[in-house]
Amino acid sequence: MDDRHPLDDRLPAMLRGGQRLRGIFNSIPHPAIVEMCGYAGFDFVVIDNEHGSGNLETTENMLRAARASGIAPVVRCMRHDIPRVLDMGASGVQIPMVDSAEEARDLVQQVRYPPVGRRGSAFSPRAAGYGAFPGAAHTQRSDQAIALIVMVETPQAIDKAGAIAAVPGVDAVFIGPNDLSHAMGHGSNWKAAPVQAAIERGLRAIAAAGNCGGVLALTPEDEDRCAEWGARYFATVTTSLFTQALHQAARQGRQPGSAKPLGY
Repeated sequence: MDDRHPLDDRLPAMLRGGQRLRGIFNSIPHPAIVEMCGYAGFDFVVIDNEHGSGNLETTENMLRAARASGIAPVVRCMRHDIPRVLDMGASGVQIPMVDSAEEARDLVQQVRYPPVGRRGSAFSPRAAGYGAFPGAAHTQRSDQAIALIVMVETPQAIDKAGAIAAVPGVDAVFIGPNDLSHAMGHGSNWKAAPVQAAIERGLRAIAAAGNCGGVLALTPEDEDRCAEWGARYFATVTTSLFTQALHQAARQGRQPGSAKPLGY
């Protein structure tokens, strides 16, 4: 990897590598959080522009922070933001609510340059070093270095997970457990047995198609169970970790019934 190049080119090979990858969703729009995730040793960070409040300028600065701290950056974004996110230098895009192989093939078209796809070409954005890394070399690096991760989050998508995973150009398929649980009528209880059975079925179909399956894993037990089903791309959530740590810190030193920490 050229240390000067804005585009971190490691992610597709990481997804193909067969090893477990541990990453983290981050919806807090600040580059320092991304740096903290990198220095902590996560393999990747998902900058969450589906549920986060960051704008595109902040996203670009978060991508800079990822490059500086050595963590591969994925941006979860809506379809209309794909071109700009790629031009900012994301190593991958993670697209929600993909329900069919046809949708997946269309996303491949948006991510790849012609003749494979229809991505528009420009060398002035950050991904090409503002013109420092132009031309065919930029096109080739982008097509080889940018990962497309699609999310399956409905029962219909689980039924088609194997076909979606088999689409050339799809580098990983991530099962969104919370939306899947809601779509199945179980609300936020994605640990419900029917939801877990659907996740298992989806992950096994993705693995059978020779692709990398991903899922939310908030505990080591979650990760180990889903790894047995074929998953290799695991993510936790910054806000969950921060809130747990803050709760723990707030409780330290308190006596039962005490209104404030001891020593104050």
